[in-house]
Amino acid sequence: MTELFGKLTPEEQIDLRARGRTRTWARGEIVFTQGDPSTWVLLVLSGKVKISAASESGTDVVLAVRGPGAVVGEMASIDGEPRSATVTAVEPVEGLAIRDFAGFLRENGRVAVLIMRTVTERLRDADRKRIEYGVLDTAVRVANRLVELAERYGEQVPGGVSLELPLSQDELASWVGSSREAVNKALRGLRDRGLIETGRRRVLINDMDGLRRRARQS
Repeated sequence: MTELFGKLTPEEQIDLRARGRTRTWARGEIVFTQGDPSTWVLLVLSGKVKISAASESGTDVVLAVRGPGAVVGEMASIDGEPRSATVTAVEPVEGLAIRDFAGFLRENGRVAVLIMRTVTERLRDADRKRIEYGVLDTAVRVANRLVELAERYGEQVPGGVSLELPLSQDELASWVGSSREAVNKALRGLRDRGLIETGRRRVLINDMDGLRRRARQS
């Protein structure tokens, strides 16, 4: 899936960049905090961020990972409500802080439609993940998340697709709605099938088609 910035025309990209200020965040640094007032939107230029929210029990639940070209925080900018999630850099991030994003959309109707489509895609994706939690086992959910990350951020290399995993195993477990132990078992099962090899925060997908088939199993 192409992130929003990649869908803009060169003129729209120039206009959007002109409205922002470049900022950087170190790995682990918080970009937005859930509940804070919304005053600006992030356009990710490099690096990746995780989006998470606190559950009623206080557990931090990972909702998504976003990378270069993604716009983050746009919903709160549009409706004026407090931040619905916390955004954290999971690797060094460079981004554009855009304060008048709503004004940009008012002046660029085509982009406003693209934002509507992006929000709709994310809502559909959230619905699919909720269904996954109820009907799919941990191994299938882990395969789904690896496919998602590989399709967005994977690098084709001899022997497969190399993926720098931006999440710890605890964070990956939170994202798939399972325990760290179950995620470890799922990764071991994928390795035993010859689908992946794992290293420290890196996964080599040896058989992308096989991993996709595993992700579709129920």
